[in-house]
Amino acid sequence: MRVLGVDCGTEYTGYGVVEEAGEGQLRCLTAGAIRLSPREPLPRRLERIFSKLSELIAAHRPELVAIEDVFYAVNVKSALKLGQVRGVAMLAAAAAGLEVCEYAPLAIKSAVVGYGRAEKSQVQQMVRRLLRLPEAPESPDAADALAIAICHLHTASTLARQGNE
Repeated sequence: MRVLGVDCGTEYTGYGVVEEAGEGQLRCLTAGAIRLSPREPLPRRLERIFSKLSELIAAHRPELVAIEDVFYAVNVKSALKLGQVRGVAMLAAAAAGLEVCEYAPLAIKSAVVGYGRAEKSQVQQMVRRLLRLPEAPESPDAADALAIAICHLHTASTLARQGNE
């Protein structure tokens, strides 16, 4: 199974494609962050996110897209902008005929680190270990996107095992 994880953000949107090879081994195919200028109009930033995610989907052909679920934000304006970015990520997936799975931040951290309130640095280090990378992803947004993909793969694997018992 191959999953595109997306960590939605209005300045940096992280992405990571993770594939589960035989016997539960995970492999990172690509990861990075789409850097957006806050000076650019929001519609232009959204278009850049859509274009980049569409390119990634075409190049790596994931079976589905996993994103972080909505969480409560203090600033309503920021929450609305984040919702728009999430909508564009969902649109890119839907336009390619892919299913979208959403995971709560606590579930993602629990699946990767084993602790729902883990720090970003802990997530980065566990992503490095789980994917056997020579070093942790430089971008915390890319590490978070990889963590979202890993969370889905772990969840799908657990559900498959439970269905077979």
